[in-house]
This record gives sequence, C-alpha cells and structure tokens, in this order.
Amino acid sequence: MSSIAAAALLVAALAFRIAARGDLHWWMPGALVCGIAAADFVSGLVHWTADTWGRDDLPFIGPRLLVPFRVHHVNPDDFLLRRFADANGDVALLGIPLLAALLAVPLDTAWGCAVAVFGLAFCGVGMMTNQIHQWAHRPSPPPVIRWLQDRGLILGRREHAAHHQRPYDGHYCITTGWCNAPLEAAGFFRRSEVLVSRLTGAQPRADDRRYEVRHACPARLEDVP
Repeated sequence: MSSIAAAALLVAALAFRIAARGDLHWWMPGALVCGIAAADFVSGLVHWTADTWGRDDLPFIGPRLLVPFRVHHVNPDDFLLRRFADANGDVALLGIPLLAALLAVPLDTAWGCAVAVFGLAFCGVGMMTNQIHQWAHRPSPPPVIRWLQDRGLILGRREHAAHHQRPYDGHYCITTGWCNAPLEAAGFFRRSEVLVSRLTGAQPRADDRRYEVRHACPARLEDVP
C-alpha cells in the first residue's frame, strides 16, 4: 500500500507539473496515446517472458514473477482472490524510480515536455495493468470499467480470453490489448522465441509440463524430467 500511495502521489505531482505550465500543444494527445500503447506493449513483453522462459523454482524471480503467471493459467480465477495491494503493489514499486526521474525532466524544452507527457501516460496507465487484468476476469466489473472495456479503451474479457487457450502462446498484452493484433499478425513473439532459442539454446515453455504436475500433483514430481 505504501508503494501504491507513493506512486499515486508521484503521478499526481507529474500531472500537476505539466498542467501548471498552461501550454497546450497539438501533439499532446498523440504523446498520451503513444504512452498508453507503450505501456500495453511492455505488459505483453513482461507477460511473454514470464510465461515462456525459466523455471518456477528459480531464486526470487520464480516465486515472485513466474509462479503468479503460471498459476493463473492452471487456475485463472486465482487472480480474482488477490487483494488490491497484492495485485498492484509490485508494479507501483517499479514505477516509483521512473516517475521520480520524470519529475526531473525539464519542461522548458519541447523534447522535455513530450517525454513528460509520454511518461505520465506510460506510468499512469501501466501501473494499473494488473488491476485492469483482474477486471478482465471479472464476470461483472464496475459499470464504468465495463464501459471502458466495451469501447476497447482497456483490456476486455473477450480480447483476453484469446490468451487463455492452450498453449497460452499469444495475446500477451494485458493493459489495453491494443498491441495484440499487430504483434500477432507480425509473428513478433514467435520470431523472438526462435531468436532466443538460437542464442541460448533454451526452449520456449519447456517448464510447462513440469509446472502443471508440480501444482496439480506434487507427489508425482519426481516422475517429471
């Protein structure tokens, strides 16, 4: 909760700092949209990495990052049981250094103002990613959230349902979902998997069978290679 409160205050401070200048530029809506789209892309990149690479027993990142994503595949409703602070605290904590850096960006130059507006959208929406993801799993989200989902402004149930089809290897973006269609059309993640495999020898989703057995039937774990 401390991380969430601190991040929210920093977002408010950044927004006030931009608004206090009183300068409106034609490119500001574009910078806001680009920041939101970038947040969606980064959510997909993190989601793909957590779903595709590594083992759930890796030190620190296994239990902290990989397990929540992979439990979510085995039991999607598990995410609905997470409290607000539990779902959003880690993302808020990661956003604090970036927001602090954005507050130091000079606004008396065109580039500085553009970076600040882009960063405000990127952080403000990006820090809500896990909450938006949770709403996409709720049968009856709040009316205003359903309105935003129905208009494609944030991730909706139908768009996210495409990810929850075995082998869970597509539609990774979970903030707005805007990037899913172009990334899937370009084969971005499949091409990235081929590149990573060539460079490292690692195989995508190699831990899936072991992981499912680990959580579905721990007593048989020794039978899994």
